[in-house]
Amino acid sequence: MTTPSAVVAAIAAVMLFVICNFSLHKIDEGHVGIYYRGGALLKETSTPGFHMMIPFITTFRSMQVTLQTDEVKNVPCGTSGGVMIYFDRIEVVNILTSNSVYDIVRNFTADYDKALIFNKVHHELNQFCSVHNLHEVYIDLFDQIDENLKTALQKDLNVMAPGLYIQAVRVTKPKIPETIRKNYELMEGEKTKLLIAVQRQKVVEKDAETERKKAVIEAQKNAEVAKIQYEQKIMEKESLKKMSLLEDDMAFSRAKTRAESEAYYYKQLAEGNKLLLTPEYLELKKLEAISQNSKIYFGSNIPTMFMDSSQTSPLEKKTATSHLDQTFDEKMNGKEPAETS
Repeated sequence: MTTPSAVVAAIAAVMLFVICNFSLHKIDEGHVGIYYRGGALLKETSTPGFHMMIPFITTFRSMQVTLQTDEVKNVPCGTSGGVMIYFDRIEVVNILTSNSVYDIVRNFTADYDKALIFNKVHHELNQFCSVHNLHEVYIDLFDQIDENLKTALQKDLNVMAPGLYIQAVRVTKPKIPETIRKNYELMEGEKTKLLIAVQRQKVVEKDAETERKKAVIEAQKNAEVAKIQYEQKIMEKESLKKMSLLEDDMAFSRAKTRAESEAYYYKQLAEGNKLLLTPEYLELKKLEAISQNSKIYFGSNIPTMFMDSSQTSPLEKKTATSHLDQTFDEKMNGKEPAETS
């Protein structure tokens, strides 16, 4: 038979188990705990670890404050040309600071990402598509969608939800109608052919340019070699010219020296003769020449043979000298002197 104390103990144990089961809770690392009491958000937040709360009255939510990725799927988008396309998946990498958890949850509830990210992505994509045609959205401007979307989201978050930051946005290629997609594939094929042709043309032009540069280099080399050879020949000619001028100068110097030597010699000889050939010496030589004659002519008309030249008039000296010179020349030539009358 059960005693009242045992019943009380059992009830106490059950109540303790229920309290522990519904009041004790755990907050994981990288999360912040928020609490609701009667549907009202409490200002109290909790850090990672075990915490207690009033069971059945207080509830909690664990909010992630590390990098997380929200996936927005199947986003419809109408282009300016009226073509409806769909983005299969858009990934938004974001992070919520722990200090901003309370304010953001109070303003946008615990599912803040639905209002601040999901709905905003739909709105920004439709805004982008509405002002661009299909070709721009699908090809020309597709690489700019993710950066534009990130900038637009962060700009609104800075005003509406400070503390929530967008790290990156990844947008997949949108789905377009099949017929249009095939046309784009054909167009891409033609573009590929065109690019191949352009590249082939560039290769041909590059080869031609290379050949032209080779020809120019070869021509420049030949021109430089010819110039060097021409300058070498000019230098040789100039060397020969200088050598010829030097030889002419040497010959001129030798001739000049020889002429000066001869002039000096004859000058000295003339001066010597001038000193030697005195009237007395000439008179002596004349007498010596006359004395060598083997014949002496006598007569009344013959001038005096021996006479003093100092006592003779110039005319007589000239006549006598001419006669003696003629006689001397005839004797030297082996002829008999002519008789004078």
